[in-house]
Amino acid sequence: MSSRETLDALLEEHGTTYAEETGIRLRDTPQPLYQLLVLSHLLSARIRASVAVASARALFSHGMRSPRRMADATWQQRVDALGEGGYRRYDERTATQLGDGAELLLDAYGGDLRRLRGDADGDTDALRSGLRRFPGMGPAGADIFLREVQAVWPEAAPYLDPKALQGAERLGLPTSPTGLRRLADGREPAVLAAALVRAALDKDVVDSVRPTG
Repeated sequence: MSSRETLDALLEEHGTTYAEETGIRLRDTPQPLYQLLVLSHLLSARIRASVAVASARALFSHGMRSPRRMADATWQQRVDALGEGGYRRYDERTATQLGDGAELLLDAYGGDLRRLRGDADGDTDALRSGLRRFPGMGPAGADIFLREVQAVWPEAAPYLDPKALQGAERLGLPTSPTGLRRLADGREPAVLAAALVRAALDKDVVDSVRPTG
């Protein structure tokens, strides 16, 4: 199987962003951008991605879809929603961080992450630094957000972080961003990045794309 065929199979079977999986209709507007921030925070913990996705869905289903609604929810409501999604190991600390992060977003950016984008003025490193101001958003969380948001913030694209490159290596694909971009031949970079990350996280994804026979 050629590298192009491998990549085509990967995107065909696993080319879904984590935002799409969560039900976030990502647009360059405040609410979906905030929901992506929450999802990125949850995905960055040492917990299965499926649990993080389920927990984000639970928070949103209980009305915590905006920074104002997240900040206005009680700590116990946030804990309960996270527990409903299976996010139990980190639920209490994460509930606090989500509340504090929502307050920070409201105070510093009027609840609108596009203001952070404006402050960064096209500088991806500045975007990453701004994202890391939010409690619980370390380097991994910032990478996750930027991998996904490049679909609507083109100045961040193409964003292929070490986790995506790890997935490429497991699949026998080029391990440089330049080589992957060339191979992808104009494919949506957020979809490419998400599919590669899925390969990095799950051996079954690799096996489904490159069966060993």
